[in-house]
Amino acid sequence: MDKKAFRKDCLKRLRKTAVLGSYTKDKNISSLLYRHIIKNNAQNVMLYLPLAMEVNLYPLILRLRKEKRKLYVPFMEGASFRLVRYRLPLFQKKFGIKEPKDSKQYRKKQIDIAIVPIVGVDVTRRRVGFGKGMYDRFFEKNKKNIKQVVFVARGLCYSKEIVTDSYDIKADMILTP
Repeated sequence: MDKKAFRKDCLKRLRKTAVLGSYTKDKNISSLLYRHIIKNNAQNVMLYLPLAMEVNLYPLILRLRKEKRKLYVPFMEGASFRLVRYRLPLFQKKFGIKEPKDSKQYRKKQIDIAIVPIVGVDVTRRRVGFGKGMYDRFFEKNKKNIKQVVFVARGLCYSKEIVTDSYDIKADMILTP
């Protein structure tokens, strides 16, 4: 199976899991993420603002903001993105992705933990995403500033064959319900 076919199959599965028990799954994953962040004393955390089929991180974001941790989210620019400080209000942009207003508050700081949504992974623990390559381009330029990468998904779509490319992001940890 090639990457495109694998992605298509995984997206079909994710759409089904987005309907069935997503609240409980998201709560479990958020709880695991929170414990991991505390255990690693992560102060600078990269998150994403979720689409409907991705793990809902908003309750985790709220909790981490109360603890005064520095949260960064993607701000789309062309074929990639850069990180900006999470702050309200959020605005909906291309692909239905929400973003805060543009800010220059991120200056290549060390990110303790980067939480990245996945569509699937293969045996190499490399990410299969939505196919736009934004995370791959971002990590290619910034991986030296990121201590740990954690993949999250509501369900694990796993290939025993290698379907990813060498430039695809590799996980240090994968969290699913």
